Amino acid sequence: MGDNNIDRREFLKRVTNAGIAIGAVTGGAFLLHNKDEVISAGESIVKVKDFRITGDTLPQMTIAKGDSPAKIVKAAVEGMGGMKRFVSRGDVVVIKPNIGWDRSPEQAANTNPEVVAETVRLCYDAGAKKVIVTDMSCNDPRRCFFRSGIGKSAKDAGADVQLPKDYKFRKIAIKGEVLKVWPVYTVILEADKVINIPIAKHHNHSTLTLGMKNWYGLLGGRRRDLHQNIHMSIADLAGFIRPTLTIIDAYRILIKNGPQGGSIRDVKMMNTVAVSIDPVAVDAFATTLFDRKPEEIGYIVEAHKRGLGSINYTELQPLIISA
Repeated sequence: MGDNNIDRREFLKRVTNAGIAIGAVTGGAFLLHNKDEVISAGESIVKVKDFRITGDTLPQMTIAKGDSPAKIVKAAVEGMGGMKRFVSRGDVVVIKPNIGWDRSPEQAANTNPEVVAETVRLCYDAGAKKVIVTDMSCNDPRRCFFRSGIGKSAKDAGADVQLPKDYKFRKIAIKGEVLKVWPVYTVILEADKVINIPIAKHHNHSTLTLGMKNWYGLLGGRRRDLHQNIHMSIADLAGFIRPTLTIIDAYRILIKNGPQGGSIRDVKMMNTVAVSIDPVAVDAFATTLFDRKPEEIGYIVEAHKRGLGSINYTELQPLIISA
C-alpha cells in the first residue's frame, strides 16, 4: 500500500492493540538519517531477485471491461496467455494488493476483494504451492484486512493472508537514487513469483497511486520521509522490485481525496482491469482513466527514462476484452 505514513513503532503499537501476536523483535529501529543510511541492529544486506518472465512473444498487456470484478480479471489474465504463463507448478506466489485503509470496497481506497480472490484462485489453478497475500496498512491492520473484504475473500480462496510482523523486516540494498538501503518486508524473499494488484486512485502527494507506488506497502521505516522526493523514490522501487505481473484494479477508482477517501461521491465506476508485464506501461494506461496523460506523472516519466518500461503503452498493442 503505497500510501502509508506510519513508522515501525506505530505499526507495532497498532497490531499489538489489535490483539495480533507479533514475534520477537530483532532489536533496534529502522530510522532514516539521510538518503544513504538506514540504522538496523545486526542485520545483513540481502538482495531481491528479478521476478519477471522472459522469452516469449505473447500479449504484453490486456484491458478487460465488464460488470463482474472476478470475471474481468480472469478474462484479462486469460488474454495474456493464462496464469500458467506466469506461475509454474510448485511456485510460492506473493500477491501485493492495497489494503491500506479502514474502508469498504465501495469507497475505493483498497483493492477490490473479488479481484484479489480470483487472482489467488488463478494462481492455484496454475499449480502454485502457496499464495501469500499481504500489505502493511496505514490504519489498524486487522480492521483494514476485515473491512476491505480482502482478508476473508483471499483466505476463502486458499491464500495465506499475512499481516506483516515487525521482526520480518530486514535491511535490503535498494541502490536507488533516493532509496539506498531500506527495511523491506522479507515475505518477498520467499517468493518465486510476485503479482502487484493496486487499486487506481488519486493521491495527494504523487497525484495518482497506481502499480509502482503500491510497493511502498512492503517498506518499513519512516516512509513519510520518502514523500520529500516521492517520484524518485517510487522509480527507485520500480527498479528494485520487478514483478511477474501487474494487475491494476480500476473496477472502481478514487478520483479525489486520495489515498484514503471516504466519500462515495469521490468514487467513479470504471468496470476495468488492466494487466501487463510492463509496470510502466500499465501505469501509463491507468492515468487515462483519470483524464490525465502519463507525462504528467513524475514517477512514470522517471521510470521510463530509467528503462524500466514504456510510457508509450499503445506500443504494446493492448488487447481489449469485454467480459
